[in-house]
Amino acid sequence: MNHEVSNSSSKIDAKNLIENFQRVRQKTLEICSHIENEDFVVQPSPEVSPPKWHLGHTSWFFEEVILAKFQKNYVRFNVQYSALFNSYYKALGSHTLQENRGNLSRPTVAEVTRYRAYIDNQLQNYLTQNHLTSEILSLLETGIHHEQQHQELLYMDIKYILASNELATRYSPAVLQDAQPSTLGWTDFSEGIYEIGYDGIDFSYDNERPRHKSYVYPFSISQSLVTNGDFLEFIEDNGYSKARYWLSQGWDWINQHKIQQPLYWLMVDGRWHEYTLYGLMPLDLNKPLVHVSYFEADAFANWKNLRLPSEQEFEVFLASSKISSIDNSEQIYHPNSALEATGQVWCWTKSQYSPYPRFKAFDGLLNEYNGKFMCNQFVLKGGCVVTPDNHYRHSYRNFYQAQQRWMFSGIRLAKDNH
Repeated sequence: MNHEVSNSSSKIDAKNLIENFQRVRQKTLEICSHIENEDFVVQPSPEVSPPKWHLGHTSWFFEEVILAKFQKNYVRFNVQYSALFNSYYKALGSHTLQENRGNLSRPTVAEVTRYRAYIDNQLQNYLTQNHLTSEILSLLETGIHHEQQHQELLYMDIKYILASNELATRYSPAVLQDAQPSTLGWTDFSEGIYEIGYDGIDFSYDNERPRHKSYVYPFSISQSLVTNGDFLEFIEDNGYSKARYWLSQGWDWINQHKIQQPLYWLMVDGRWHEYTLYGLMPLDLNKPLVHVSYFEADAFANWKNLRLPSEQEFEVFLASSKISSIDNSEQIYHPNSALEATGQVWCWTKSQYSPYPRFKAFDGLLNEYNGKFMCNQFVLKGGCVVTPDNHYRHSYRNFYQAQQRWMFSGIRLAKDNH
């Protein structure tokens, strides 16, 4: 996820929040325990950050928004880290450009690990020995959700890093089961005024608020995600070679970069394979399609004489499902069911990422989290297999640029009803 977070004004349980902080920090280390030291520093693409940087930046966040601001006589682990691990917060001064994060051999992985432990100890001591105001608790909760976003980013980046090797690699030694066939069906929705956005008392990002009314024309949305088999038909019909299906920028993009298949699809001995965190596998036609750009999603929809849903339509569909959250406690690392409403792939919508009516960005440092990115990006909905537990809501607005596809992005189609 390219974006950061802001917080709601909910009443926060300090004890539970501190315990959640400990769990989330440990989970990040657990994610990284499956890779080698050499994997921590690689940056094969400008949009991919080395895992070492994620470990440093998530620690930097707690240091900047809580420790440096509230703890008296706080001593930094290393004053240079203030700029080094700053992602893009202009109000805090200079920062390392994202595309240069992989050029830094220092600090070492061991040093970043010590930095992380230092921040954990300092923050734990502060949280247990001081009166915690609602502001501090709110910032702590924000930091937890911020780290969960980076956990999903870690899976995305680690996958890209491992896939860039010439030697066979895999993140998980487990065996991924074959997917079951999906059935094509549609869920119909009548026109009307629907409530969109978050209005609960728990944590949410500022870009999900305020809840507001949105008029929606009658539409239908597919009960199944687009599968590998569905998209293979598009490829075999030379969909990548027919300009009529593509946006002008998309046509230029696929020709400039010679793109003829989704990211991680490889032809081996005349048969399609797909690289996954379980390694390179024969393409399972029943598995949900994943790692496609907005350009590819829009072209496929045009080829089917259908369209992508708007984010409002998608949220109406999600709200109608019986599942209100994502349970990834039994972690799998690749989408495996095209019939799930949520938790498989982030689905592209046709909606440009822009502020809701009467949107108000968070105050202070967190003002730079979301609003500054509301330009030239599209909204994705629904969560994915590596979205952390207790992090997702149907109002969640993920967003990426039209050409990006290293995230767990897929397609759910829609059509107009008359």
